[in-house]
Amino acid sequence: MLRRCAMNGGEGPHSYARNSSYQKGFVDVAKPIIEEEISRKLDIKHLSSTFRIADFGCSTGHNSCAAMQIITEAIRRRFEIEGLISQLPDFYVYFNDKVTNDFNTLFNSLPRERLYGAAGVPGSFHGRLLPKAVLNFAYSSCSLNWISEVPKAVLDNTSPAWNRGKIHYEGARREVREEYANQYSKDIESFLDSRAEELVQGGLMALLVPAVPASWDPNSAYTSTSELYLFGSCFMDMAKTGRFSEAKVDSFNIPVYFPIPQEFKAIIERNDKYTIERMEVLDNPGKHNLTGPKDRAAYFRATSEGMLIDHFGSEIIEELFDRYTKKLEASPLFSDPDCDKSIIMFVLLQRKPESYCSAS
Repeated sequence: MLRRCAMNGGEGPHSYARNSSYQKGFVDVAKPIIEEEISRKLDIKHLSSTFRIADFGCSTGHNSCAAMQIITEAIRRRFEIEGLISQLPDFYVYFNDKVTNDFNTLFNSLPRERLYGAAGVPGSFHGRLLPKAVLNFAYSSCSLNWISEVPKAVLDNTSPAWNRGKIHYEGARREVREEYANQYSKDIESFLDSRAEELVQGGLMALLVPAVPASWDPNSAYTSTSELYLFGSCFMDMAKTGRFSEAKVDSFNIPVYFPIPQEFKAIIERNDKYTIERMEVLDNPGKHNLTGPKDRAAYFRATSEGMLIDHFGSEIIEELFDRYTKKLEASPLFSDPDCDKSIIMFVLLQRKPESYCSAS
């Protein structure tokens, strides 16, 4: 069963900490929106003495710490504006990611001057992690594109959805994409249901969700899915040289899915536990931090190396990313960050009171 692994830990040249400027761009552009929504939507007059926040999919912390600073400082300013600073609650932040996540690097990254206490919560965010009605604010950035597992039919050579010779649904048969989409829908539904149990009534949840436009021209632009298609071609090239078997490629697919905005909105609307307070597509200035093919390959290596090693072994990694870098260099399309049409959605949800939830 193929599942995602944690991002590369530590502070080394292949670490997520050193290769996540792309994701940081989204945090930067979301900052004024988060601040605005906290000032408008957060009910501070009915809070207890403790305000609990969770980041689901925190990785090794550099971008997560920045986001938690934005959220806690925005709440503090709200109390100041309302003349209630003497009633400012104690802040606690729960940092969640896979059990194998490098929480040591995360806790070493915590700023000395911060408003919150911190705890690690290892485990899959597709299920329950915290006690009922404990969270006031939930947050997740660049994590909800990961599905809990590769759909079984994609790896079954007797299924119409068998994804022979590919590692992702981009460029594959319609049945493959449908299996991925169904798995994604189930996983997001589970995520929303789990957070609904953990959030207090009226609690807020801010999501930064990687996505793709409903339509784009592959001859003049690319998205995260087309990068995965290019990356996948490297595996078959290596299989043909005898580095591993084609069957080894057939048994590997990357557990990641990029919805279109309408698709994600429809999943939320099927869940009756939230109101959508805001939903929009953001720009990403971080894509200009990936100044060339080597940076793009390093960014992808930081997010995928763990699961690649699990399946293929560590001895193929250098050759694989060398091949990938050369393919990126040979493409004028992938060398231009302005051709990147991948998008991210900002979604703000509010937990409905139980009396407003219904089976409909």
